[in-house]
Amino acid sequence: MEGVRQRIGSMGEALAAAWLTERGFEVMHRNWRTGRYEVDIIASRDGILHFIEVKTKRSSRYGHPEQQVGRRKLQHLVNAGCRYIEADRRWKRIRFDILAVQLYTDRPTEFLLIEDVYL
Repeated sequence: MEGVRQRIGSMGEALAAAWLTERGFEVMHRNWRTGRYEVDIIASRDGILHFIEVKTKRSSRYGHPEQQVGRRKLQHLVNAGCRYIEADRRWKRIRFDILAVQLYTDRPTEFLLIEDVYL
């Protein structure tokens, strides 16, 4: 049975995929797995392959969603991305991004895309 946190995460990823599509991204994969690593969304736009970690929160009481992505999670994203491009070598340009999704009950959902993050 899926818990509340998993439902919020799944909802955030669905909203993120739609938001990215509206902005010209082609969502290629959702929840792509390799070994113990997972990428929430793999998308492309303008010849760049994006590996995107999606973080969703319902409250900013304990910080913003993007603040929940630590060094270890970013390293996992990079490791997964390296495995992906080993299998699909056509990509010459790649980026590792964070997409923060802030849900509200009284106003529209907010999205913040932080592109090309580094460790």
